[in-house]
Amino acid sequence: MVYGSEAISPADLQFGAPRLAFKDIAEAEATRIEEIDLLEKEHLNSVIQSTHYQQALRRYHDRYTRPRSFSIGELVLRRVLKTTGQHKLSPPWEGPYIVTEVTHPRSYHLSQMDGTPVGNSWNIEHLRKFYA
Repeated sequence: MVYGSEAISPADLQFGAPRLAFKDIAEAEATRIEEIDLLEKEHLNSVIQSTHYQQALRRYHDRYTRPRSFSIGELVLRRVLKTTGQHKLSPPWEGPYIVTEVTHPRSYHLSQMDGTPVGNSWNIEHLRKFYA
């Protein structure tokens, strides 16, 4: 250490501390403002790229998916949600059931073949068309 000079740590030298790079505070402030502007531009570019990616992903998804819906009176199979007490060869679908009511665009009330209603409303993801 030398008297009358500022101490510099090895980490400051290795990583290039701003206080070593700039002798003038005004120069450091101007550089910081430029870096903030560049950061905002990079952020906007990343938002634009993300939006393009999401739009392409949505187009791909819409191209390869087919919308499904059931009408009242159709026969459907219902996915078995509780697998307790079943083995690996148990069927994953049960039924057939009759669609009795459309509650939402993708939600249906079912009844058994004898007409007794099934308790809950079922999402279309848990239903499958029954082909007799």
